[in-house]
Amino acid sequence: MKASFYGIGVGPGDPELLTLKAVRLIKAADVVCYLKTSTGKSLARDIASRWLTTQLELPIVMPEMRIDRKQVNQAYDIASQKISEMLDQAKTVAFLCEGDPFFFGSYIYLYQRLSKKYKCQTVSGISSIHASSTLAGLPLVQQDDNLAVLSSRNTDQELLDALKTFASVVIMKAGKHRPRLIHLIKAAQREKDSCYIERAGQTGEIIERNIACLSDTAGDYFSLFLVTKQRIP
Repeated sequence: MKASFYGIGVGPGDPELLTLKAVRLIKAADVVCYLKTSTGKSLARDIASRWLTTQLELPIVMPEMRIDRKQVNQAYDIASQKISEMLDQAKTVAFLCEGDPFFFGSYIYLYQRLSKKYKCQTVSGISSIHASSTLAGLPLVQQDDNLAVLSSRNTDQELLDALKTFASVVIMKAGKHRPRLIHLIKAAQREKDSCYIERAGQTGEIIERNIACLSDTAGDYFSLFLVTKQRIP
């Protein structure tokens, strides 16, 4: 008999954004799994901490994210093996994932490794995009608007093309690329349409609607730019 593996979206930071389903499954799980840094920090665990009681905890130490994914993939291989051992013992495992599990989520890599052998169920969470849009009071799309979601890892040309083509553009994982992204937004003449959000719903949240006020330095990993078409009522 094998139990289920749940990928549970816990949202970007505010514990009150967890769904009722997410809370129910976290509380009922035999094992709760999450990523943590080499220094022991885990945003996902912090978000869900009030619902962790007697569950066995299985933290996964994740190396710094790099373009070379070798070490990262090895960490996911080791984690999937440990999770498999729990599932083979008929223990239900809940993996806590920031934001939504299938939207840039770390859960994706475990799902790819486990779903062919085990029953995997995914529980949606509030994405950082939607939380940021709400916190900043900026509608993402309306009427005939279109929306593009890109990563800071996209090329300059890809980002410029999107900024010039789409009414709304979200650029994820601004972080160390923030100075470059500010330059591209200005080059596309979308500076007045832009808002920078860092650590949405978390301690230290920053919402800057005038990106000219941002320093020419790297930002936090949990950051993004919202570029939305300005409409006159």
